[in-house]
Amino acid sequence: MGRLLCFFVLFFSLLSAAPTRHLHRAKTQASIPQHARPLVILDAGHGGSNEGAQNHLVMEKRLTLTTTMYLKKYLEEAGYRVILTRSRDVFIPLPRRVAIANNTKAVLFVSVHYNASHNHEVKGLEVFYYQEGGAKRAAASKLLASNILSSMLHQTHAESRGVKAGNFHVIRETTMPAVLVEGGFITNREESMLLHDKKYLARIARGIAHGVEKYMKTLVAS
Repeated sequence: MGRLLCFFVLFFSLLSAAPTRHLHRAKTQASIPQHARPLVILDAGHGGSNEGAQNHLVMEKRLTLTTTMYLKKYLEEAGYRVILTRSRDVFIPLPRRVAIANNTKAVLFVSVHYNASHNHEVKGLEVFYYQEGGAKRAAASKLLASNILSSMLHQTHAESRGVKAGNFHVIRETTMPAVLVEGGFITNREESMLLHDKKYLARIARGIAHGVEKYMKTLVAS
């Protein structure tokens, strides 16, 4: 009888301890201060009356917003805070986009775009950074661009057009490491068909998110 009583005491003790351990883990995760999480600015290119590149299947301003919303979801799931320069179909002037970024303590800035060319055979992914600013910011931006491009290529198996220096307003005037992503050519028939598929846009967004993660891990390790 004594052994049986000891067994039941031990059994119910284990049952009561298990939820406590689970709640402790949840409490630990929830206790991370929101302000301590890295802040990322996401810029969906174009919007409103500024439609960007388009054809009968897709319109750039819609592609950029859809991709950016996927990207926001993936980054937030990874523990980042995210601020969007636009979250709906409105036109935001370039200086305003820059001001939104520069008035925060963001760790990086990513502007999402899609490409167009008179040569309809041109296709592929490319990422731009600004190299004429301070050397430290330029190096960080280039590293961010490289990590994003390699991760996008892994997710999409698209052609690479490389990491390139660019003089776009939003990456030139921002003060944190900044890149402008071109997720493919609307004017290329093959890529245009892919961009019409939201699952493909999600893969592009996941590639960008993984690139951001790789970049941040590099900073922690250095």
